[in-house]
Amino acid sequence: MSAHVSSPSHSESSAGPIVIRVNDLHAFYGESHILHGVSFDVREREVVSLLGRNGGGRTTTIRSIMGLVDRLKGSIEINGKRSIGMKPFRIARLGLGYCPEERWIFGSLSCEENLLLPPKISDQGMSLAQIYEIFPNLKTRRNAPGTKLSGGEQQMLAIARILRTGAKILLLDEISEGLAPTIVDSLADTITKLRTLGYTIVMIEQNFEFAAPLADRFLVMERGRVVLELDQSELAAKTELINHYLGV
Repeated sequence: MSAHVSSPSHSESSAGPIVIRVNDLHAFYGESHILHGVSFDVREREVVSLLGRNGGGRTTTIRSIMGLVDRLKGSIEINGKRSIGMKPFRIARLGLGYCPEERWIFGSLSCEENLLLPPKISDQGMSLAQIYEIFPNLKTRRNAPGTKLSGGEQQMLAIARILRTGAKILLLDEISEGLAPTIVDSLADTITKLRTLGYTIVMIEQNFEFAAPLADRFLVMERGRVVLELDQSELAAKTELINHYLGV
């Protein structure tokens, strides 16, 4: 796989306020030291992609932001509020929505019941009509049980649940993994649309070709550290370096 992509014209999202600030973050699972001083900012209406090989610390970074890692050192601020030590449900109320790689779809509930299950955290959430406009497949399959949904439909549902809650900062973990190319293209269109609607998105991606046209900035992680940070405009010039870190 090559890291050569054509760079689209992105609006100047960098002018927005900082909504996530991670500073000198260390994370531990038991005695294992996973993150080693990770620092980065994410601005409002920005799309940031965390790239790297498996085991680099990307998912641990997202889980740390959501309060799902018990032992942390350093600082995390969400919309200006320090969040380390908060319960995950309180962190969510700061405006965060997390779409894990596992998707967490309830098989015994219908598609629409899954969609309605999470509580709203603000009045900025999308209505069912708005969600079904973005994801027409979910409207067609709204009465189907979770176990009968395809992988792509489950991924759409996992994202749609967040949109209904009112979260404006989306943390997305490997949403393109294992999906058919047509579904991946549809998800790319969704990310672009959400960006224009004012959402801030941090996404973990193994599929660089999916992430490259979508993100404003890229953070490459290796062994629990950010080893490379670059803007959309720098991709073409740093193709060889990106390929080195991603092993492509």
